[in-house]
Amino acid sequence: MVEGQEGVTWDAWLALARAAEDAGLDALFRSDHYRAILRGDGVGALDAWTLIAALAARTERIRLGTLVSPVTFRPAPLLAKAVATADHVSGGRVELGLGAGWYEPEHALYGIPFPPTRERMDELDRQLDVITRQWSDDDPLVLPKPVQRPRPPIIIGGTGKPRTVRAAVRHADEYNGVYPTVDEARALRATIDEAARAVGREPLRLSMMCDCVVARDAGELHERLGAWRSITGREHGLPVVSGTVDEVAAGLRAYADAGVERVMLQHLCHEDVDMVALLGELGRAIG
Repeated sequence: MVEGQEGVTWDAWLALARAAEDAGLDALFRSDHYRAILRGDGVGALDAWTLIAALAARTERIRLGTLVSPVTFRPAPLLAKAVATADHVSGGRVELGLGAGWYEPEHALYGIPFPPTRERMDELDRQLDVITRQWSDDDPLVLPKPVQRPRPPIIIGGTGKPRTVRAAVRHADEYNGVYPTVDEARALRATIDEAARAVGREPLRLSMMCDCVVARDAGELHERLGAWRSITGREHGLPVVSGTVDEVAAGLRAYADAGVERVMLQHLCHEDVDMVALLGELGRAIG
């Protein structure tokens, strides 16, 4: 998972996507922001869904999606059309992560309204209704329909609060926990399972997003952690998962035992394409 607002150029995206495919990774996800959060205002962002459609034309296997697109950025019918377009370009390889939005400074910079939290959550519910309906065969507005049937997968992210869980069990295929501990992931698994049972639907897939630094040995780990700290400003902190391939694999197995089925590893030092190959090794080590 790459933070696209942090100055990732088109050439860098191509290199990351090719490295992900070569490494055997399942997917490449990106954030959907227009203003940098970590690297300052001197860097820019390529538009998320335009970029995903372009990458879809230059890749063959990996899935592509957002974590997550704010409902404040785009009217629901236009987002539904953009995702359907990328789904056609990719041959059915896109996923839509959708959220209420949170980064108020970029809204101010681009003149995008930023309503209070409750109104944004209401808009999340409304857009989920609109998008899923317009992707269905009964609605003529979005044509052609997405390649994936009945529709592209939808991901809702959060920490297990009632509004996001309720939205997820109503419309989504996956709930994504953000930076959870193992105990928090286990509790989240129980929460979304109970919510699914209460409405009589199959359990949602549980995934998580967390920052990650992986290396071949202690020396390489020291260098990569130095770069990570330089970007994050956390002089003494550590990513949620960090270490050698074997060490990180052991840590992620604990999350798997807690019920996490997919992990989006946030790669903040996107210039370090070599680490993508290690993420492939990590996936094979986990098994």
